[in-house]
Amino acid sequence: MREYKEFEFRLKQRRIGRLLLAGGLALAFFVPQIAATPVQAEAVYDIKEMPRPDIPGLVISPDDPLQNLTARSAVVIDAASGQVIYERNKDERRFPASTTKIMTLILALEHSNMDDMVTVSSNAAGTEGSTLWLEAGEKIRMGDLLYGMMMHSGNDATVAVAEHIAGSVDKFAAMMTAKAHEIGAVNTNFANANGLPREDHYTTAYDLAKITAYGYRVPGFEQIVSTKEIDFDWVKDPSHHLRNENQMLWLYRGANGVKTGYTDAAGRCLVSGAKKDGLQLVAVVLDSVYMWNDSIKLLDYGFAHVEPDTIVKEGDTAGYANVAGGTGRKLPLKAAETLTLAKLKGEGEAYKTRIEADDLRAPIKEGDTVGRLVVELDGKEVASTDLLAGADITRRSFFLTVWNFLRSLVKG
Repeated sequence: MREYKEFEFRLKQRRIGRLLLAGGLALAFFVPQIAATPVQAEAVYDIKEMPRPDIPGLVISPDDPLQNLTARSAVVIDAASGQVIYERNKDERRFPASTTKIMTLILALEHSNMDDMVTVSSNAAGTEGSTLWLEAGEKIRMGDLLYGMMMHSGNDATVAVAEHIAGSVDKFAAMMTAKAHEIGAVNTNFANANGLPREDHYTTAYDLAKITAYGYRVPGFEQIVSTKEIDFDWVKDPSHHLRNENQMLWLYRGANGVKTGYTDAAGRCLVSGAKKDGLQLVAVVLDSVYMWNDSIKLLDYGFAHVEPDTIVKEGDTAGYANVAGGTGRKLPLKAAETLTLAKLKGEGEAYKTRIEADDLRAPIKEGDTVGRLVVELDGKEVASTDLLAGADITRRSFFLTVWNFLRSLVKG
């Protein structure tokens, strides 16, 4: 059994003096411009169990299988289906701290281009808390800001991103809340883009898990949140180097994100993602004493209690459909992608499928999108894939149409 030894870490905030800044900029003239190149690294550490400290006000059910978990709120879910594998106070409203930036990233990916040039305002440059030391008037590529925001928790970057997309932080926060509710995270309200504490800025462990699960389906999201180290020529440090503050990327095999958070009001918060056997799990701990340890326990528990259930494979025939005006041949409906969901071990057939086919009329070309295969759990849609035409269906000729009509009259 894996042993755990909890350790906490905090990257030092380094304020670069004008002299050092000048030296770093001078150095840039003598070296090639450094592209945004991810640095590959891999290590997994065995760590030792820590006893759960006394946590005032925390009541743990005797049936809770993770008695030593130190988080006030926690959940682990299957990202594909949203199925809850373990939870503790998953619907309690809490301050999310910098895990807020997960939603900021989602909106930025959906509403901007990675190559957009963002002008840093004085408002953004003056943002408190963890920063990337941005300066008013600087022009930084959107993609670079997103990496810096997620890896080094740059609060100034989030403000620059929000202002670029929505014109103001308040308008962007309203977009964040609307998106959360669209996803189904209805116990969430965002008041800013970085998670600095406000009474009207809150979420739940379950909502954060839903938001993150959605994020993994957004192009570019996983690449950013799973990057361990990266070099940027604009970083105000002679090394031009950023290292991800999320230690789960080193601590847990298969980890692929996502975000740390801490304020006095929120406590230690962490949203983690990991892949194994084709399954993507998301674990959330809010107000945790030992957030790394808690997150490892959650992911271990999650993977130990589920197994992959492949609903359909890419290219499989999911069913057949009639085509109006066609030659009479039924159209095979092919799955556009493989759907693999987590199933709780020991359970029977948990998922049900249904086909939603368009009003199909000839002619149809092989490969056309003609419907959806919908997967349901307890009557709710949890996943879907497009259905593609598995063959060409030509339009029935006029004479064949007349012939079929006459035959129907004779039979009638």
